[in-house]
Formats: sequence, C-alpha cells, structure tokens
Amino acid sequence: MKKIQILGPGCAKCVKLAQNTDQAAKKLGIEYEIEKVTDIKEIMKYGVMMTPALVVDGKVKTVGKVLTPAEIEGFIKE
Repeated sequence: MKKIQILGPGCAKCVKLAQNTDQAAKKLGIEYEIEKVTDIKEIMKYGVMMTPALVVDGKVKTVGKVLTPAEIEGFIKE
C-alpha cells in the first residue's frame, strides 16, 4: 500500500493538491492511504520550507506546487 502525505496548513492549495492526489491514485487503481500533515513541526521534519508538499512513501516529491492528477500519477508509480 502506498502512503501518500500532503504537507501543509490546510490552505486552498493544500486541499486542491489532496483532491488531485486522490484522483490520481484512484485512476491508477492502487491501494493507498492519504494523510494530511498540518503540524508545522512535523512538516519541518521533512525539510519542507514551502507548502503544499507531496510525500510518497516517506520521500518528498514536490514542494510549493499544486500538481495535476496526471503529474501526480508519475510520482505515485515510481
């Protein structure tokens, strides 16, 4: 199962990234779990200074961008 995390305070961009990530994972038909990390101390543990950030299986994939579902699919498949 893929563990996908959205790092951010819950702003509109964070919400949109979470929606696009959910859509991408559903399209791929994989087992996944999406976790929204809003605690600044937890976000800082990843070395992320700008949100939203996408983390797949513990690895930071993007920072400060709202990706399209198609872009996210590539990161999930890795």
